[in-house]
Amino acid sequence: MRAADGWQDYELIDATKGNRLERWGDTILVRPDPQVVWHTPEQSPLWARANAVYHRSQSGGGKWEYRRSMPQRWTIRYRDLRLEVSPTGFKHTGVFPEQAVNWDAYARIIAAAAAGGRTPNVLNLFGYTGGATLACAAAGARVCHVDASKGMVAWGRQNAAASGLADRPVRWIVDDCAKFVAREIRRGVRYDGIIMDPPSYGRGPGGEVWKLEDSIDGLIDLCAQVLSEDALFVAVNSYTTGLSPSVMAYILGRRVADGRGGCTECDEIGLPVTASGGVVPCGATAWWLAR
Repeated sequence: MRAADGWQDYELIDATKGNRLERWGDTILVRPDPQVVWHTPEQSPLWARANAVYHRSQSGGGKWEYRRSMPQRWTIRYRDLRLEVSPTGFKHTGVFPEQAVNWDAYARIIAAAAAGGRTPNVLNLFGYTGGATLACAAAGARVCHVDASKGMVAWGRQNAAASGLADRPVRWIVDDCAKFVAREIRRGVRYDGIIMDPPSYGRGPGGEVWKLEDSIDGLIDLCAQVLSEDALFVAVNSYTTGLSPSVMAYILGRRVADGRGGCTECDEIGLPVTASGGVVPCGATAWWLAR
């Protein structure tokens, strides 16, 4: 497992009884996590001093209980990036902190290519609020950021401005990801790297239904058709419980590696827990790498 252990302003303080105790800058939040199935004793006094606690509803969704004063929106740092945080009605905050370990990996690949004189063209699908987009842009890539949510794309633009990256070559696109890739194929646009962070279930801006198990093979097949001849990587992130990382790696092997070589690999990503020294798993990533 690869742990995102390079944060300045985020900390997973403790985890037990289905919940995470997290520090986001100076704000303490408690959020549910279905991976936290153990019932060990709470090891931090901050459980009782959280600014807000998210409670799931038996009928789906949930709501925040605000216990102490806190800002509605605030900014946290990851290396040179600045990311705006705000609790949403779906328990999320606008940042998936475990993905920072992948941001570093993308940046290393891009920086190595840039050192050789290339300016990689990267496609970030389901780009959310832009953490991966900004990491790639800061490392020297041109990036096309695509998400079906107009609000999330606007949030990504705000993060770019806060990080001093507003002038970098980034296209911010509100669109259904599969339809966008199909149009890029017809337009003859090619990418050196592709990142996708698809949800388990969702809807596009036109009401298009996305279900990961039914749609991911077709999307990866489309993406293989927009890879450049000397492409660098494809990364597929998954949070779907019960879906093995090896499934994504297998698809990448058949759809990408079979036609162009390279290698595939997969692993879990996670967050280190300060109180216990362990690591909470937070999804998986499958890769195709040219070398």
